[in-house]
Order: sequence, then C-alpha cells, then structure tokens
Amino acid sequence: MVERGIAKTEEIRFTEVWRTTWETPYIMRLALSAGIGGLLFGYDTGVIAGALLYIREEFQVVDDKRWLQEMIVSMTVAGAIVGAAVGGWYNDRFGRKTSILIADVLFMVGAVVMALAPAPWVIIVGRVLVGFGVGMASMTSPLYISEMSPARIRGALVSTNGLLITGGQFLSYLINLAFIHTPGTWRWMLGVSAVPAIIQFCLMLTLPESPRWLYRNDMKAESRDVLERIYPAEEVEAEIAALKESVMAEKADEDIIGHTFYAKLKGALSNPVVRHGLAAGITVQVAQQFVGINTVMYYSPTILQFAGYASNKTAMALSLITSGLNALGSIVSMMLVDRYGRRKLMIISMFGIISCLVILAAVFSETSKQAPKIDTRDSISFAPNGTCQAFAPYIASKASPSNWNCMNCLRSHCGFCSNKAQEYAPGACVVLSADMKSLCHSKGRTYFKDGCPSKFGYLAIIFLGLYIIAYAPGMGTVPWIVNSEIYPLRYRGLAGGIAAVSNWSSNLIVSETFLTLTHEVGSSGTFLLFAVSSATGLVFIWMLVPETKGLQFEEVEKLLEDGIRPSLFRRMSRVKEVDTS
Repeated sequence: MVERGIAKTEEIRFTEVWRTTWETPYIMRLALSAGIGGLLFGYDTGVIAGALLYIREEFQVVDDKRWLQEMIVSMTVAGAIVGAAVGGWYNDRFGRKTSILIADVLFMVGAVVMALAPAPWVIIVGRVLVGFGVGMASMTSPLYISEMSPARIRGALVSTNGLLITGGQFLSYLINLAFIHTPGTWRWMLGVSAVPAIIQFCLMLTLPESPRWLYRNDMKAESRDVLERIYPAEEVEAEIAALKESVMAEKADEDIIGHTFYAKLKGALSNPVVRHGLAAGITVQVAQQFVGINTVMYYSPTILQFAGYASNKTAMALSLITSGLNALGSIVSMMLVDRYGRRKLMIISMFGIISCLVILAAVFSETSKQAPKIDTRDSISFAPNGTCQAFAPYIASKASPSNWNCMNCLRSHCGFCSNKAQEYAPGACVVLSADMKSLCHSKGRTYFKDGCPSKFGYLAIIFLGLYIIAYAPGMGTVPWIVNSEIYPLRYRGLAGGIAAVSNWSSNLIVSETFLTLTHEVGSSGTFLLFAVSSATGLVFIWMLVPETKGLQFEEVEKLLEDGIRPSLFRRMSRVKEVDTS
C-alpha cells in the first residue's frame, strides 16, 4: 500500500513501454514530436557553454566583464521564467498544442537574432527570446506527453522529454566542436537551433490537441477520437468516465471561485490538493537547480579550464563526457522510473549528488594548493612591461617566489604562462591580455587565465562524470514527471506554470552567480555550497514529495488531499495515539 490508502499498482517493466508503443505506435509519435521541445530546451541552454568561449574572443568587453558573461548565459533563463509564467495561463486558455507552436516560433526568431548579432546586447536579446520559448516548452512538452499517455507507461514516456533535453545538450556540444574551425564559429552554434524548431512546428500541425484539454472545453467528440487512438477499446469508456468526473468537479469549483486568473489563483491556493501538490512540485524543481547541475551544463568547458585544461577545444571535447553521461542517464531513468518509483529515484540520486559534490570540493581545493609557483625572474624577463602589476611589490621587496603561485596570479586578474619544459614547474605571472596570450603561445608555452596547470585535473573529470551519473536518472528527469502528474486537471496549467517559474528562478540565481561565486570563494567553496543546498533539498523531498508511480490522475488527487507525511512521522503519530489510549 502507498500513503493515504491508495492501492499500489504492480511494478511496471520497461518492456511494457515497448509492447504498448509497438502495438500503438501513434503514442510514440506523439511523445517524440512533442519531445522536440525538450531537444530545443536542451540545445539552447547547453550550446552557450561552448559558444561563450568564442564570444569572449570576438568581443573583448565580454572577456573583460564577468557580469556580462553571466548575463549572456542567464538571460535565456530569465526569459524562461516569463515563458513558463505566461505558458501556464496560455496552456489552460488556448491549449497545449498551440503553446508548443508558439514556443517554436520564439525558438526560430531567437536563433536568427543571435546568429546575426553585431554586438553583445543583441545576443542578449536573442537569448531572451529563446528563453521565452524554453520556458513554454519546459512545462508544455511534458504536460502534453503526460496527457497523451496511458497511466501504466506515463512516467517512461514523459522521460522521453527528459531524454531529448539531455540529448539536445549533448548535440549542442557536438555542434560546438563541429564549428570551432568555421568562420563565424559561435554564430553557427547559436543559429542551428532554428532547424529543429521548424521540424517540430511542421510535425505539431499534424497532431491533435490534448484529449483532456478538449474535453474540458466541450469538444467531447474530438476528445474521444484522440483517446480511441491511444487506449485499447475496452479502456476508452473508463478513461472518459474519469475525465468527466474530473471536469465536472472543476466546473463546480469555477462556479464558486470564478473564471479570472486571480480568482483561479486564489482558488488554487485555497485547495488543499493544489497546495500540497505545489509544495511537492516546487520542492523538486528548486532542489533540481540548487544541486548545481546547470552550472555544469552551462559552464562545463569553463569548469574544466578551472581544473587546468586551458585549450578551448580540449575543454569542449572533455565536456562531451558530462553531456553524454547526462543523456545516457535519461535512458536509465526511462527504464527505472515506472518500476522503482519517482520518490525513491530522487532520494537515491540526491545521496550520490551530495557525495560527488563534497569530493569535487576537495579536488578543487587540492588543485588550488598544488598550483605551480611563480618564477620571479621569468615574470620580469618575459616581456617589456609584461609583468603582472599585482606581482610588482613582491619583486621590489625581493620576496621568495614561494609566497605566490598560479592561483594568486589569476585571482589578481593576471595570466599565467606555464614553464616550457614542465607545465607544473614555476612559470611567469604576466599581464592578462590577448597580446600576452599570443606571445606565450609563440614561445611554445601554454597561457592560463581561468585555471592553473594541475595533476589533479583528471579527478575533476571523473567526479563530474559520477555527479552526472548520480543526477540524471533521478533529479534530472523525475521532477518534470512529478509535476506533470500531481495537479488536478482544472489547475494543471496554472500550477505547472508556478512550479516551472520556481525552477527557472532557481536556475537564474545559480547561473547568474556561478562565476562570481568561483571568484569570491573559489571553485572548492562553490561546490561545497552546492553540497549543502543539496542536503537541504534532500530533507524537503523526503518530507513533502509523494510516490505517484502507476497511479491515475484521480488517485493522485486523493493521495494529496490530506497532505504527505513521511513514514517516520506516521510511526511517531501512531506511537502517540497508543500512548494516549
């Protein structure tokens, strides 16, 4: 049995998904077509990781200003907040299909604006437009797939959206590598996203609206037609009966509450099922972001440069490992989510995430301590007026070179030119400029400005990979599945929009502050902060999130009526009752 007396369904095997979609291929066509929104979501959020390296090379002002780099990365997230907020209302008012079509138009326009951008501010405008599309797609695609899926395989099919998100991120890294030697580099990287948007737009024109939305808007015949294409004939009547009951309850509520947005919002917050659903939905969405995942996805090449891989090409190539593992983890989620459940996967995932973050903090701490020393003579003789100004007092006082290392040099806004004979030996601390970088390379040496040469760099790759392996099957896809299941039909668009806004708001906070945090407290301190926030998220997930595996939407509503109490609290309550009696 599950909490509150709802019957626990039999375990769903992954083979059930293949059997059902083989017998009814139309279901997979719906899921994959709508899931292209997830692909665009993943591509447009992931592509900036590599594109930013080349935007910094073309626009010196971007390279000089950390806040401008954070803005270019995070403005898609800011746009997504608006897109998700408007998308919730638009979903309920005009339907899921129309929302996806609007998102595609925004993706196309944003891609063109970014590809043709003559200045950084135009890139930001394009990123905001793409963000509007990402926000709408982030909540509409899983919702559409969920409402088009039989309950027994719903989790796995919604996971296809998560798979396509991570697949889109992996594709963005491949595209980045493909264009590194092409004139226009980052313009091609950002502009290519218009192609899948055009494909999805054409495919969605041939697909129907969600049967639940159709039934709610008095298009019962059209709703039945769609359900007959999804469910076996013997299940259609039962599904329509459940739908009718849910819609009648919704309309009864609206007669009491009203039809305006504010009336609906007030009604939603006064409804215990919606309140408890939002507590769970917002918890998993915020927790998903505060584990720090999108700092890894948005800044992966930069993080690897922190770990000592100075080359743009090398950092991007190694980043394929993290994005590839993320996509692979989504496949694992599809295999496990309907067998072992949403809640269990998230809790196990969080334990793995916290462990990896703590180890990464230790790796980056050791990397900083073991950074190469500064060679005073080399720093003075490297080039006329080329010595880092912050290092000048040490030269004047004839202080020992052991007082400074590469990390001190970089934190002083200078560059480090490694030793030609041995990269980990003492090198020169020089002025941070493109000319110094070129001069360093001309001498057969490597120029570092984001991280230092390190013997521990490979450990950062290993544990970033393990972090992704822990994250992807659980916290990567399950929060979106949970949010597509836990709200009553009458509030599904509104509540889903609120939860999506919480996700993107948290994403904005993390992505907008990451570079600043790494500068102020170091990479080690930043990953340790993520470990603490992850532990906090784990506690709230354990306390507030129910198990919805295999339940009909109506059963989920009954489960949420009285709220969720963890098993430990229930046992304590029973003990008190016994003591009282």
